[in-house]
Amino acid sequence: MSTRDRLRDLRAALLQHGVDAVVVPTADPHLSEYLPARWKGRRWLSGFSGSAGTLVVTATFAGVWTDSRYFEQAEQELAGSDVQLMRLTVPHTAEHLDWLCTTLQPGSTVAVAGEVQALAMQELMETRLAARGIRLRTDLDLVDLAWSDRPGLPDRPVREHRAEFAGAPRRERLERVRAAMAAAGATHHLVSSLDDVAWITGLRGSDVPYNPVFVAHLLIGPDKAILFVPPGKIAPELARRLDTDGIVTADYAATATALATLSAGDRLLLDPRRVVQALAAAVGDEVTVLRQLNPSQRFKALKTPAELAHIREIMRRDGAALVRFLIWLERQLGMRTLTELDVADELARRRAAQPDFVGESFATIAGYQANGALPHYRATASHHATLAPQGLLLVDSGGQYEGGTTDITRTIALGDTTAEQRRDYTLVLKGMIALSRARFPRGTTGQQLDALARAPIWADAINYGHGTGHGVGYFLNVHEGPQSIRPPVAGETGEPLAVGMVTSNEPGIYRPGRHGVRIENLIATVPAGGGEFGEFLAFETLTLCPIDTRPIAVELLGADERNWLNAYHADVEAALAPLLDADERGWLADRCAPVSA
Repeated sequence: MSTRDRLRDLRAALLQHGVDAVVVPTADPHLSEYLPARWKGRRWLSGFSGSAGTLVVTATFAGVWTDSRYFEQAEQELAGSDVQLMRLTVPHTAEHLDWLCTTLQPGSTVAVAGEVQALAMQELMETRLAARGIRLRTDLDLVDLAWSDRPGLPDRPVREHRAEFAGAPRRERLERVRAAMAAAGATHHLVSSLDDVAWITGLRGSDVPYNPVFVAHLLIGPDKAILFVPPGKIAPELARRLDTDGIVTADYAATATALATLSAGDRLLLDPRRVVQALAAAVGDEVTVLRQLNPSQRFKALKTPAELAHIREIMRRDGAALVRFLIWLERQLGMRTLTELDVADELARRRAAQPDFVGESFATIAGYQANGALPHYRATASHHATLAPQGLLLVDSGGQYEGGTTDITRTIALGDTTAEQRRDYTLVLKGMIALSRARFPRGTTGQQLDALARAPIWADAINYGHGTGHGVGYFLNVHEGPQSIRPPVAGETGEPLAVGMVTSNEPGIYRPGRHGVRIENLIATVPAGGGEFGEFLAFETLTLCPIDTRPIAVELLGADERNWLNAYHADVEAALAPLLDADERGWLADRCAPVSA
């Protein structure tokens, strides 16, 4: 069935129900970044496969709003369809709502499925649309009506995180959450975000691509917690262990019914950005609803010393796999034809050979030359490039291990590079080093630090359209909150960086049609002393893999920057050499050789 056929069926549903426009967000009932097949409605309708975007369809229009990371990808995937690319001016904003308010006439009706719409966004839409005399309906799933062969709920089994890696027992985690609930004055707490559910329960699954989580809601009460999960996913013995720890299981479909049983005197804590409107609507008016960030968001962001020790070991293993991949790439490039697909396959094979490897943490981005200018590019069988011994290859990849989650980007010189490529590469490296070396007072947010990474790039009148850093989970989602390193957003103050947080550091430069450069390490926030001006923090670099020195314009690096790079490479060599054979150690020594002026 073509995109036109699918839009035709959707428009028939609009007409049948008297709806003038339907909004299809990229979301599931847990507001996940990566979606199980059942909830990939925006992709099914439009053909656009990027991980962020909102589709709006009327009787005469269809458009996908997405940000600059996906512009070129969306242009390619939407070409020849009836769906227009609507470029977001400001990332992470509801500019499709502006379009609806200015395009639709008073008296019109807009539909969005409450099952996949965040409560906070539903309220914003309702307020904005009502001011224009436009009605919002959340009781219709028009995508479901048009999608006759829609996939069912995920049915893969749930398991426990292995005890030697799991850290604190779930009973202890539940009590921490209950203490935070009590401090907020709550008797109950609804948790729908899948990484929060997995962290609290100590369970892992494979329902969502790349993230070891499972589809479930969790309702925590004063004495027991109810885990709502599709039938058959929890084995009887695991259900007994959960029950011993105060967690009973129930059918996933019973979540709304259970919320409706809450009564006067109950005080429900929920996060309006992480709970969908349909579940919030099930709560009776007599129940007091307390809105705030899920307490577990902060708890799981603060990795314990034991978790950080596991992460450091995982970084060694991941780094060894990457070194073997880089050696393979260098030696195979001149021997046979290689494509971007071969790069992704070989990286996956090298990681899979490591102990405690579970899977990739996201789809590998292997972008050669112009494809590297697409920040979220993914090579496919029908669209990929063949490598040549010249120019730049950008490789962004990561792994899920029982002992942690990795995410690393290296831009690799495959041969001769241009002066422009070398300058861009060096500016990005300078930005990455500047953030790596930051020292800052406790209470500083990533929004305050973002400019450190951009300053060397801004100095050449260049910018990049994505954030500089995101939180990373502990054998959980590769993108997690609450912290981030990105430019300020109106109405948000940002989460202060705190000891134990693991965050990415990934500035970039992208020149459409020519090349892209990004260099990324993961960094942990650590204590850095203090004095009369209070406590200070800094970053420990966790990622262990050589940074290609061949495309560096050394004259652009200051002495302090060279010293940082040389010290980093000394650490990389010391950490990885014991895991490598003699030939691999020789290659590593060459790639970690000091850079001089």
